[in-house]
Amino acid sequence: MSPPSGQQTRSSCSKIPHAIRRWTISVERSRRRYHQEPSSIDTTVNITRRWINSFVVDLNLCPFARREVMRNSLRFTVFEDSEPENILHALSEEITLLHNSQDIETSFLILPAGMPDFRDFNDFLYTAQSLTEALGWEGIYQLVGFHPQYQFSDTAPDDAENYTNRSPFPMLHILRESSVSDAVATTQDAALIPERNVTTLGALGTTALKARWRSCFTDPAAT
Repeated sequence: MSPPSGQQTRSSCSKIPHAIRRWTISVERSRRRYHQEPSSIDTTVNITRRWINSFVVDLNLCPFARREVMRNSLRFTVFEDSEPENILHALSEEITLLHNSQDIETSFLILPAGMPDFRDFNDFLYTAQSLTEALGWEGIYQLVGFHPQYQFSDTAPDDAENYTNRSPFPMLHILRESSVSDAVATTQDAALIPERNVTTLGALGTTALKARWRSCFTDPAAT
């Protein structure tokens, strides 16, 4: 599930080498921290699943997604830590796990406590992409960022098309590059997907999309 890239602001590029260096020397003492209780983790995952079904699948924003949802080949990891270095460590572990398991097609690293400001998240995404390159994963895995405040370049904050990548929580989506290439090659007019998404979301309108997005936080079984 690979929507178009977000705003391309490179204000943190000069910090990337230093960030990766710091991450490298702190790997041993930066262990994964799952601060949430199991029920809270389940709630976060269920909200994310409802968002995927409501937006990505039901609106057909990514034609490749439905099959993987039906196959139950998506992995969800909730990492509740706001420290960028620890998130990088968790990302590296998640890619390694994905690499060693062919039963998992793609993985969502969900960051409920990480970078509530989209500008910070967007800057961090460049650091994360540089890390994957430094670890030799370039061309093998692809990262896509999703965020509650996601905004494409040359759009206003309330433009409907931003809901292509507006998720309930900040998250990093890890995709297999080979699977993305295969899906694009076998999907008719794959290059037109972003344009169709803009049309689909624009027809629904921002008010309806906001309501749809908020509904992802409500468990239908509890109402």
